[in-house]
Amino acid sequence: MKRVVITGMAALTPIGNNWETVAENLKKQQTGIQKMDDWDKYNGLNTRLAAPVDFSRPEHYTRKQVRGMGRVAMLGTYATELALIDAGLLNDPCLKSGRVGIAYGSSSGSFGGLVDFTKMLLNHDKGSLNATSYIRMMGHTCPVNIALHFGINGRIIPTSSACTSSSQGIGYAYETIKYGIQTLMVAGGSDELSASQAAVFDTLFATSIRNDEADKTPRPFDKDRDGLVIGEGGSTFILEERQHALNRGAHIYAEIIGFGTNSDGLHVTQPDSESMQVAMKLAMQDAELDESAIGYISAHGTSTERGDIAESQATAALFGHKTPISSIKSYTGHTLGACGAIEAWAAVNMMNENWFHPTANLENVDPECADLDYIKGDVRLLECNYVMSNNFAFGGINTSLIFKRE
Repeated sequence: MKRVVITGMAALTPIGNNWETVAENLKKQQTGIQKMDDWDKYNGLNTRLAAPVDFSRPEHYTRKQVRGMGRVAMLGTYATELALIDAGLLNDPCLKSGRVGIAYGSSSGSFGGLVDFTKMLLNHDKGSLNATSYIRMMGHTCPVNIALHFGINGRIIPTSSACTSSSQGIGYAYETIKYGIQTLMVAGGSDELSASQAAVFDTLFATSIRNDEADKTPRPFDKDRDGLVIGEGGSTFILEERQHALNRGAHIYAEIIGFGTNSDGLHVTQPDSESMQVAMKLAMQDAELDESAIGYISAHGTSTERGDIAESQATAALFGHKTPISSIKSYTGHTLGACGAIEAWAAVNMMNENWFHPTANLENVDPECADLDYIKGDVRLLECNYVMSNNFAFGGINTSLIFKRE
């Protein structure tokens, strides 16, 4: 078995596009939630809240390079470029050696491409389509565009599993290196903001409608929460076989030592606490750790009633009430296919700096949620060697990742 380490990572988020900015906003409890006045045009859409990323096409990306990219693929590609720079591997010949693969996901392709096909079906006219409509729309648009942009020719593992897209990407990339199939992997995920994404949850009455109080929502685990807020973003990890990283003198952020994933097999949208607990147990078994070793848990924490309650009960059943836990979605909103990677990125950075953010807007814990050590109010100064990052998706897909301080 090979050991797997992180040698590069980056994220584009609603609260900043580098760790320094994100850390500052987390410490100030400054969220990225905004009122989207443009959404007033959608009849029947209740929420007007979202968390956009300050991002546009990088100036050095030519039109030819991005013609097959929607925003979702561009977020993923640029996050990957930043991560490759961080790892000292941008333009390295190894990217084209066949020893580097990609495990990357999004909850869907770009909605711009989907609109092209929808117009054709509604107007009975193929004129809305062009040569890139499908490339922008397809579910594996992110890993394909990343491979094309950087000339990566190892295996591709597309992970399109809603809220676990990027955490599955990281987990499958970890396993690919662990079992000696590839030496390096690009892993993570992205998603673009769209009113249609908000409508998915709005139809389920799961979105926050505090439209005039953007700074007070979402409120994971809080008794006064009223739903989630949709966000967007992209985050990429460069994973590497540990000895290979040491041989080239790479900086190592952390080691991945545990990954668990499973499915409920019960309901498309209703979470199952017991299955969540199993995913965490699988990660602990993979890491060969006792639960007491985990110093911090990055919660999925969507700010939906059933999700918060089920997750908290699963966590308490395994860890009791002593392990500190918080949710970054209270700052970024729910970034869907990007959330697992963004949350893991933040957790690893905080572990290395010995502090962890509180859950924003968490004032009164819902009595239906389990008794946990919820970080609220202020930053928690804490030195630990292991952190866990959990994500749970539509379809009953659960993931759990464990990172070890190097």
